[in-house]
Amino acid sequence: MDCVKIGIIGVGNMGSSHAKNITEGKVPGMVLAAVADRDAGRREWAKKNLPESVVIFEEGDDLIDSGVCDAVIVAVPHYQHPTLSIKAMKKGLHVMCEKPAGVFTKAVREMNEVAAQCDVTFAMMFNQRTNCVFRKMKELVDSGVYGQIKRVNWIITDWYRTQSYYDSGAWRATWAGEGGGVLLNQCPHNLDLIQWICGMPSKVTAFCHEGKWHNIEVEDDVTAYLEYPNGATGVFVTTTGDAPGTNRFEITLEKGKLVCEVTEAGFTLRAYELEVNEREWCKTCPNGFQKPNGKWVDVETDGQNPQHVGVLTAFADHILNGGPLVARGEEGINGLTLSNAMHLSSWLGQPVTLPLDEDLFLEKLNEKVATSKVKTGESVHFDTEGTY
Repeated sequence: MDCVKIGIIGVGNMGSSHAKNITEGKVPGMVLAAVADRDAGRREWAKKNLPESVVIFEEGDDLIDSGVCDAVIVAVPHYQHPTLSIKAMKKGLHVMCEKPAGVFTKAVREMNEVAAQCDVTFAMMFNQRTNCVFRKMKELVDSGVYGQIKRVNWIITDWYRTQSYYDSGAWRATWAGEGGGVLLNQCPHNLDLIQWICGMPSKVTAFCHEGKWHNIEVEDDVTAYLEYPNGATGVFVTTTGDAPGTNRFEITLEKGKLVCEVTEAGFTLRAYELEVNEREWCKTCPNGFQKPNGKWVDVETDGQNPQHVGVLTAFADHILNGGPLVARGEEGINGLTLSNAMHLSSWLGQPVTLPLDEDLFLEKLNEKVATSKVKTGESVHFDTEGTY
């Protein structure tokens, strides 16, 4: 094989963006062979905007069974991610799954088990892992140069969405159609990054406000408290109702602090470097008020941030040459575990200890689904360039 023939299941907001990148030749080693979408309007878009060689299907199952593809991108509503990924892998197709991996970890665990049994490449579309700032933060934390993590704070409230966004599709912002709100739609990237860089917490306490700022049935405002195995703590705050919002990610360690902030000028990363380990200073300094000396420094990165194109390029290279993936598919369960734990904690009104009680979460989710209201209306396509 000298080129990966890819099929895209779902050519809505993200799927059409992937199709555009591939057909414009931005992904070396990959060619678009087919697309599938249940929405007649999206199939018509594909017919008008994609090369004539691209085969168009109504159902993802038909695309998978067609034999025209080597691999698929699954970019459909969340509940279908595990189902279609499993079917594709069992057919011998490589799979790139859009975020989130699914709605509940029990289904994603099954997907991971199937992936382990199949001789195919399985990857997640965690494009924010390609951002040089987050890669550098992980590198510094993993290196131990600043010691152990003491505190994590991420306020990510610049995911602003209007009511028209939520009204744009019948599946959006419903328990039955989407399975959640800001945690499951906008924040899979942030939940993946916080666990990728800082590790998984051992306990989660969360307050998820449903329909606080919009006429929706799922959460659009969340505050969560995290406790880590080494005693570190964290706070994660997010919403789709703040304007202009804030995106500030702080990691306090024994010998300094990393601060990533997003402004109109873009991403910045600074570090405050202590001259000594704060734990040692605390125990030995005779002055009860004196802080250890330190200084702010700008952290250099490689400046690269290839996003979706970078993830797909690595996916193709892994299939063709065995190169490294940006994110293995099996890792998708980690961020989803955090999302599920936050929901469950809020629903129960108490802390949730990890590993997650997956059966209890599914029971409570199904209670939400049972009361979910059916929405009507035609789907609307939004340009997602630069939003994820």
